[in-house]
Formats: sequence, C-alpha cells, structure tokens
Amino acid sequence: MQCIINRRAEFSASHRYWLPELSEAENRSTFGLCANAPGHGHNYTLYVLMAGQIDEYGMVLNLSDVKHVIKREVTGQLDFSFLNDVWPEFQQTLPTTENIARVIWQKLSPHLPLVRIQLFEHPELSAEYLGNGMEAYLTVGTHFSAAHRLARPDLSFEENTEIYGKCARPHGHGHNYQLEVTVKGEIDSRTGMIVDLVALQKAIEDYVVEPFDHTFLNKDIPHFAEVVPTAENIAVYIGQLLQNPIQELGAELHKIKLIESANNSCEIYASDLEAVSSKRVASEPVLLPV
Repeated sequence: MQCIINRRAEFSASHRYWLPELSEAENRSTFGLCANAPGHGHNYTLYVLMAGQIDEYGMVLNLSDVKHVIKREVTGQLDFSFLNDVWPEFQQTLPTTENIARVIWQKLSPHLPLVRIQLFEHPELSAEYLGNGMEAYLTVGTHFSAAHRLARPDLSFEENTEIYGKCARPHGHGHNYQLEVTVKGEIDSRTGMIVDLVALQKAIEDYVVEPFDHTFLNKDIPHFAEVVPTAENIAVYIGQLLQNPIQELGAELHKIKLIESANNSCEIYASDLEAVSSKRVASEPVLLPV
C-alpha cells in the first residue's frame, strides 16, 4: 500500500538579499529591508514529505534513518549559518524561501523518495517545491476581522434559520479571518523569487484586507448584498479579486485558503474559479457548522 509520510525539522539561519551587479539603490528598490547588511535571520521549519510502500514492519521508511539524512544533508549544514555563503547554489540564486526549498530538494532527492518540500520562513510565509524544475509555490498569510450574516434575501427568517442555524440571526456575528494566498511561478535564476513579495503583499492588502477589514460583509461589500458570505463564497470572491493583479505581477494564483475559526476553513483552487459564477454561488448555500 502506498503511503506518504512527513518528517519535520528546524534550523535557524540568516540571509541577505543583495546582488553585486546592482547598485545600492537598485538593490534597495528590489529587496527593501531585506537588502540591509549584514542580513537578517529566521527560525525555519522544514517539512519533508516522502512516499513509498508500507513494508512488513509497518513503515515506509525508518524515521530514525530519515532524521539522520536530513541532518547530514541539510539542517546540520544550514543551522546557525549565513545562507548566502553556506552553499554555492545560493551564490548563483539568492536564498529566498522558495529557492531554499528547491535546493533542499536537490540535496535530499538522491537519498529519500521525496514528493514535496515545504519550508516556513515564519508562520505567514512559506514555500513548497515539488521537483518541477524552477517552478515553486509561495504562500503569504494575513488576516482581517469582519462580521457577516448567513441568510438568503429571497428566504424568510424561518427558512434561513432552518438552513444556517444561529448564523442567520439578524444582527450577524464576527470572525477574525486568517487568509492564505498561494501563488505559483518560476523561480528567477538570479533573485530567487517567483514574484515580488512586497508587491504581492500590497496587492492582497489593497484588494482584500483594506476593503474587508472591520466591515459587515453583507452591507459594506456590494458583492455580498446578494451572495451569501459563507467562508466558501468569501474565498471564491477573494480569488476572483486577486487573480488578475497576481497575473500582472508575473505569477499565477494557485489557491485561496480562508480560516474562519479553529473549527472551520475552506480552500479554493484558481483552476476552478472560471467555472464559478456569482449567480451560481448565490443560489447554492452551504450549511456551515456553528
């Protein structure tokens, strides 16, 4: 039987975004505060996902062996290092989160049956690499607070209560939403970036966080006057808002994940957005647990 296993590891390291062929002004324009000398540091969290058959001992791989491979090939070399200098790959292509994930794959793939490398630079910035050349995924996290009411305007209060329960109460209720936006693109062979991170964060702020934060979604966001603002529908609309701005930055929207609470979250893939119309979303309510 095929099974995917996941091994977690950590390392602490510093890095600097700086290209010697650029002037100081150009480096600061491109990389912002990340160009500051002598660099800055992170506590990185690494997830190594591997696939294989379950053997007669009930294992895909001996996790003790996996631990030693990861330490020997990756964390033992990177921990408490200045990444720009530790591996020659980072002198050619800067050690961005997405490029670190790519190079870690290269170091581990001769030894382990990898299916995915996921690297967290901090809780709101992570990258995934699946072994596809220079293609990688970058996830940016953020948050906003908003209230909503789950009720279709064409139904009575009793009918809405039957569908949505407490969420149909007239004055609504609020959430501290956690939003994760994942984009896909090619890692630039010099900067190590698939997209300008500052520009991506600004697009998310301008198109989603600023308009949505501290609003009553049903009343303050015109789209939700007719579309029920379930977590699912909010995620779809966020995807629709961000798809073109992200494309203009040279990347591709891959996924929207919206976490409404510790109990409720949803994920929308950009590949499905074309098939979703506002009319269809509005006419197909989804019952959410309270």
